[in-house]
Formats: sequence, structure tokens, C-alpha cells
Amino acid sequence: MTANSSAWRASVDGIRPTPALGSHVLQQLRRLIIRGELQPGTHLVEAQLSETFDVSRGPVRDALRQLEIEGLVESRRRGVFVIGLTVQDIEELYSLRRLLEAEAVRSCTARPGSSYAPAREALGRMQVAAESGDSHAFAEADLAFHSSFYDSCGHRRLASVWQQYRPTFADMLSVTNAEDRDLRPTYQDHVDLLAVIERGDEAAAVATLHEHIDGSRRRMLTAYRRFTEAGGPPPATEDRRGSRQS
Repeated sequence: MTANSSAWRASVDGIRPTPALGSHVLQQLRRLIIRGELQPGTHLVEAQLSETFDVSRGPVRDALRQLEIEGLVESRRRGVFVIGLTVQDIEELYSLRRLLEAEAVRSCTARPGSSYAPAREALGRMQVAAESGDSHAFAEADLAFHSSFYDSCGHRRLASVWQQYRPTFADMLSVTNAEDRDLRPTYQDHVDLLAVIERGDEAAAVATLHEHIDGSRRRMLTAYRRFTEAGGPPPATEDRRGSRQS
């Protein structure tokens, strides 16, 4: 299987690169990998990607290097190949998010006068998207909602770590929200979460947040299983030391 084959190329047809070419290529490839449109084992050939994205090989090389750092691709003797997300990756990412966001929420509830205006603004956009069934707009507003707690918590380094993982979670949110036929219950979950955070009840806020993130994790695992069933057997488990296990 090579990246020159098939359907995934249609996903980038008509998309012209932004001035930050490497960032543009990175965002598109990350999204395709997380959504399962570029499946594990796909050979990512620089020349083919350069042609597809209408950029030189430099931005493609930069994007592939970053994806390798993120663990989504790996370099082998014959080139760069998609690893994708394994179940272990999904569990680790959600475990990390649970730790980070719980600390952000704790910090918010402990700060007198914390502003939740950005969260309420994001909720307004989520409501509009939920009513219209626009899962893409909903995912963007969902990400803004959760990011607002990192922005408001007063913990600069915590916010910096979130920014590192935010692009990955942005694409994961687009997957999990697409699992919901009716987005209104998910919107209401966010309304309830903000209400308990605004009350300053730290224990209840963290418990509600944990339940909320666990629901997102379950939807991501459901989508992952569907992707792997559609594309063949699940990818091997990556032990992150270079070997792969069945």
C-alpha cells in the first residue's frame, strides 16, 4: 500500500496550502491518519505527497518529522510508514488529557474571579452547531470550550503542554463528535460541566469532567474499531522502542 493509491487523495483535492506550508501539510496528514483515511502500513513517499499538496519536499519532510515525533508514523529503511493510533495510544492520550484538564479545572475553581466568558461563548457556538447537525463546527467549538479552562487557570506551563497536544485532540474530537447522530445531548453535557465548574465545587467539577472525558474515550474506541474492521486487522501494538508486536 502506498500513499499514491486511492481515496484519501480526494480529501485534499482543492485544498491549497497556507503560507505556513509545513504546518498545512502536517495538519492534513495528521487528520487523515487519526480519521483512519491513511491506514497503518501506508508508505508515505515524499515525491507523491509533494505533488498532492502542491508544495516542495521541504514542507513535506518537516511534516513527516513532526508526525514521527507524535508517534503517528515511523521511519524504516524503505521510507516513512503510517503507524496510526493503537488502542494503547488512545488510552494513553485520554489518560493524559484527564490528568491535564482535571488540574486546569482545579486551578480555575481555586482562583477567585476566574472568567468563564470564553467557555460560554463556545457553548453558544456548540448550541447552534448541535441544532443544525454540523459536527465539524461543533468539534471546533468543543475544542475551544475545553481550551478555555487552560487559558483561564493561570498555569502557564500546563497551558503549554495542552497546546502541544491540542492538534491531536482536535482531530480526535472531530471523530468522536461524528459518532453522535444527535449532538444536543453532548451539548447539554457541556452545559452541565460548566455549571458545576462555575459553582466552584472542585470535587464535583473534577468528577463530572472525568465522566465527560471517559465518554469521549469510549466513542473514540468505537470509531477506532470501525476503522480497523473496515481496513483489515488492527495494527500491531507499538512498544515505542522500535519493535512491533502482534
